[in-house]
Amino acid sequence: MKAAPYKPPYAMTPEITRLVAAISEIVGRFSPAADILITPRLRRENRIRSIQGSLAIEQNSLSLDQVTAVIQGKRVLGAPREIQEVRNAFAAYEALSSWSPAEMADLLAAHRLLMAGLVDEPGAFRRGRVGVFKDQQIIHVAPPAQRVPKLMGDLLQWLKTTPEHPLIAGCLFHYEFEFIHPFADGNGRMGRLWQTLILSQWQPWLAFVPVESVVRERQAAYYEALRQSDQQADATNFVVFMLEALRDTLQQLATDQVGDQVTDQVKSLLRCLSAGDMTVSEAMKKLALTHRPTFRSNYVHPALKMGLIEMTQPDAPRSPTQRYRLTLKGQSVLKGLTNL
Repeated sequence: MKAAPYKPPYAMTPEITRLVAAISEIVGRFSPAADILITPRLRRENRIRSIQGSLAIEQNSLSLDQVTAVIQGKRVLGAPREIQEVRNAFAAYEALSSWSPAEMADLLAAHRLLMAGLVDEPGAFRRGRVGVFKDQQIIHVAPPAQRVPKLMGDLLQWLKTTPEHPLIAGCLFHYEFEFIHPFADGNGRMGRLWQTLILSQWQPWLAFVPVESVVRERQAAYYEALRQSDQQADATNFVVFMLEALRDTLQQLATDQVGDQVTDQVKSLLRCLSAGDMTVSEAMKKLALTHRPTFRSNYVHPALKMGLIEMTQPDAPRSPTQRYRLTLKGQSVLKGLTNL
């Protein structure tokens, strides 16, 4: 009898459902303006933050400024291996869009690029046993080397055909990849790189979201989530952790980037509407404004276009009882901007 296809073990809990919904809402609100808000400069800055965060988890001591300098081709005082790690990681993230997440050849090519000059056989599965250590104690023993090709083949086949939402599929792949530990070195940075690739297949601009920097800030919790999932033979805890990290990264990104685009007039309107729903006349009176066309042109229309406010009667935009209120996005911007 033919064996059932492999499926990573996890439970679709209410918490995971809520996190996926919250992330999807942020993505839905942000996506239409992503190309405008995530400028080429910001894409590069976020990519550098991703690289520095991911490598810092692996004990690379280079600061964000040093990583930036290495990528800019400047001379940096640091360990040659750490500098090589940065160069490799930048090359790998830059090549991200050329790879397909379910293709074995692409996975091996990514490892070859990421670990060139750092291991004896980059792009090749390990030949021996490996374990994960913490404080000189082993916390995970990976499967035997002879099982790695089969396990990775099953995992990639699952990824190719899974109906799971990409948000969940990325987390599950990341966990399973770390469990298998297919390479002699570089498994952590490869797992994080490949989750980013999976997310970018869903929304291309997610390739420039530096979730690795948030994981770095919560490194102890990251390893604890891996340990708990390992112990329970169930990826649920790790999925929750990674979704929370992604949600928080996206919330901050959305707030920061929308905030950069908000004019002083719109900021005044958001502060005004924080007191509650208002008509145009009520808002103008509170802001001590008298010229209605200017108010609509410089305050209301930009805020509506950016999704920071909404009409209480969207089907009757010219209604004399029309009122305006903050959206969740507007509330987030209002809360996040210190100069608002």
